[in-house]
Amino acid sequence: MRLLRMRPIRVVLRWQGIVTAALTVIAWAASGRHGATSAALGGLTGIAAAVAFAVVASLGGARDAGTALLAALRAEAVKVALVVVLLWLVLSTYKEVAIVWFIGSFIASALILSIAPAVRER
Repeated sequence: MRLLRMRPIRVVLRWQGIVTAALTVIAWAASGRHGATSAALGGLTGIAAAVAFAVVASLGGARDAGTALLAALRAEAVKVALVVVLLWLVLSTYKEVAIVWFIGSFIASALILSIAPAVRER
């Protein structure tokens, strides 16, 4: 869990939350309750993936470059699997999903995760 305490992942999670909340409000105004719920679910899918990545990566115990790479690959596999499961779950169970808001919010959340390497540790 030490990765969740690092500044880059905290910054990314904060911005994912801010963007998800903003898109949820915009979707509410533009498309009503189902648009807002869809945007929230899309953003939360990305946030859950980021948290899962951080947790699994921090369990890796990087003793050398090989184990660090293995931990990162394992974390990426868990993140991708979780995204697939969550996307399927929402799309198969929430019949009134507003697909544009759902996928748009998910993509925004996923793109924000890609800035983590650019965030400096103080």
